[in-house]
Amino acid sequence: MRAQPFKWIARGEPFEKHTNGSVSTFPPILEHLIRQRGLPHGADLEGYLRPRLRDLADPFLIPDMKPAVERVFAAIDKGEKVCIYGDYDVDGVTSITLMRRILMAYGLNPRYFIPRRGPEGYGLSTAALKRCMAEGPKPDLLITVDCGTVSINEVAALRADGIDVVIVDHHEPDPAGRPDCCALVNPKCGTEFTYLCAAGVVFKLGHAMLKTRPVDLDLKELIDLVAVATISDIVPMIGENRLMVRHGLKHLPSTLNPGLRALQEVTGMNGSATSMDVGFRIGPRLNAAGRMDVPEDALATLTTDCRRLAFDLAKKLDAYNKERQNHEGLIRREAVEMLNRDFHPARDPVIVLGSRSWHHGVVGIVASRLMRQYHKPTFVIAIDEDGIGKGSGRSIDGISLVEAIRACDNDLIAGGGHAMAAGLSIEEGKMDGFRTRFAEYVLNNTNPEQRLPKLMYDAEISFDQLSLEFLASYDLLQPFGSGNPQPVFISCGVGLSRSPLHMKNNHLRFMLRQGYHEQDAVFFGGGEYPLPDPPWDIAFTIDRNTFRGRTTLQLIIQDVRAAE
Repeated sequence: MRAQPFKWIARGEPFEKHTNGSVSTFPPILEHLIRQRGLPHGADLEGYLRPRLRDLADPFLIPDMKPAVERVFAAIDKGEKVCIYGDYDVDGVTSITLMRRILMAYGLNPRYFIPRRGPEGYGLSTAALKRCMAEGPKPDLLITVDCGTVSINEVAALRADGIDVVIVDHHEPDPAGRPDCCALVNPKCGTEFTYLCAAGVVFKLGHAMLKTRPVDLDLKELIDLVAVATISDIVPMIGENRLMVRHGLKHLPSTLNPGLRALQEVTGMNGSATSMDVGFRIGPRLNAAGRMDVPEDALATLTTDCRRLAFDLAKKLDAYNKERQNHEGLIRREAVEMLNRDFHPARDPVIVLGSRSWHHGVVGIVASRLMRQYHKPTFVIAIDEDGIGKGSGRSIDGISLVEAIRACDNDLIAGGGHAMAAGLSIEEGKMDGFRTRFAEYVLNNTNPEQRLPKLMYDAEISFDQLSLEFLASYDLLQPFGSGNPQPVFISCGVGLSRSPLHMKNNHLRFMLRQGYHEQDAVFFGGGEYPLPDPPWDIAFTIDRNTFRGRTTLQLIIQDVRAAE
């Protein structure tokens, strides 16, 4: 159950059905939604709604791109031993796959390495580097993808051992300085493309290499990997991210990658691909391997050329995902029990929970669910037998976990990440102190209004405006994600045509009525919440529902309140 009701707030100016002075050929509601996403009047609506790959900007605008290209070509020309070192999440495994395909097009056959979350941790850890060097020939060049920006000591040790390093990453730089590498290709070290995920940066590196030395490689055939990474890593869906995801989703159903094709088959995708399909079907299964400490299976799925092996591996990833769901359900139930004993939503501004029985690979998902349920910045920590906790955090708008970690660094062994999602290591005995200082940071850097749960909606519309023609215009706003959120609408004075249908996992299905118009609606998890008596005001997103060849518009309920 939600700890506090949402406060409904209109995003920007209210929608007027008849806009004055617009010469756009697009429907007024569509133009209204675009303006709310920051596109100024007079900007190119056609270019925003139908972006073209030929509009991709010069990759050399990213810092250190030129020395990176030069060092990689030197390795190619000399036939050096190259190792690609990545992360264990979706962005990491897709980045390794993409970097490998690019280097192979230039005649290199690089080996690749991925650390294990539990025993080795994220990034260029000492334990992971030791195994990396033991598993294959010592590389002349190590290319890190989706990690390395803050690995100052580790890169220094590699250089001392005669190994050059090129870092291709998108994480926040360390205020203490940068690693002593040949090139640090990270948009966050400059001003352009700071929204890219690591796979997007690798794609730009491939583009820069092709501009410098053309070869028989069509990057457009690999853009589906970038789309999967961009959606799964929850980076802003703006600029070139929007462009690459839009084209990548279009390419995904006909992908040449056997692993991506097998994952679509195993998850029951029906020949089309949306951000939701990637975010809730493909991404979780690729991530599940890393969470279960077998990330090499996710990487093997994406790198194999054998369709039969790809299908077998995709089924393994599906099994890992079911195992992950079981761990998640157990941890979440135990976490809620802890909160019911000791947590007071009106008093406590943060959630920090830990246990020795929790699986380290699943705590991030549980943190995300608790953050949404209670609307509090949340860390969930799995503690090992030595009393060392590894935790994942998720935040609410306006509170940066990276800044919070810096403010509490005396309590932590290590920590870092993004503003909205971060990780940390901590001694079990320091958890109470961390919780206290984390709460102080939040209280000192926000006001009570900022901490209230809010539901931002884009426009009020009535059921008579909802149609397949409306859905076709709405689809032009895709892909949705961070920075381009799926529009939320409200409709007022809505009744029920029949009693709600209770489905599994506490989902509810409604047939709603407003005047003479009816709409099918689903409220995921709605059975967990007490619903007022109708009539209602409802907040919802819309979705395309295709069943037995018939397409209808379906409402996905976000919140319900008594009609005002």
